[in-house]
Amino acid sequence: MTWNPFSKRPNDGEDQQPIETTEESEGKGRPTPKRRQAEARNLRPLVPKDRRAQSKEAKARLRARENAEYEAMRSGDTAHMPKAERLPWRVYIRDYVDARFNLGEFFMPVVFVILIISMFVSVKWPQLSIPMMLLMYVYLVVAIIDVAVMWRRLKKKLSEKFGERAVARGSRSASYAWSRAIQMRRWRLPKPHYPKRGHWPK
Repeated sequence: MTWNPFSKRPNDGEDQQPIETTEESEGKGRPTPKRRQAEARNLRPLVPKDRRAQSKEAKARLRARENAEYEAMRSGDTAHMPKAERLPWRVYIRDYVDARFNLGEFFMPVVFVILIISMFVSVKWPQLSIPMMLLMYVYLVVAIIDVAVMWRRLKKKLSEKFGERAVARGSRSASYAWSRAIQMRRWRLPKPHYPKRGHWPK
């Protein structure tokens, strides 16, 4: 008896039952999400839908932080001041400038008084207007010399205490000290630690 390759073998495929596959896995209780659905759920838009609202929220947060920092400078709370104001050498500069008597801080009041006096004097004695103006310029020169002497001494102390980084050009310590020295004490920000002069930093 010859075997025919096209003849059906007994029990070939008849006893095999189809395996049923379901999308539900045991123990999950929910269908397995498709790959596209999972990727779509994880995607986040690069550009927010409402950029105007997000911009308003960012500005509000920035304004709140600036207000808190400004209030800290008014109250003298060093811990909540801007980062630049918390640098140790800047704290030292403020305390040093606030401890001394600076001629530059009275420049604007002196100039205002001289101008008022010169206006009244020039009516009856016009020849006195020139000496009054010279007096104003003399005070300006003396105030600049006073601040220059102050910075020379302060620079030496900063170098000894904090190193060259405190007096480097990028630190802007010189302009910081000069601008504070020519401001009236009650209007300075950050607020001086002590209400009166004479409290020199250690």
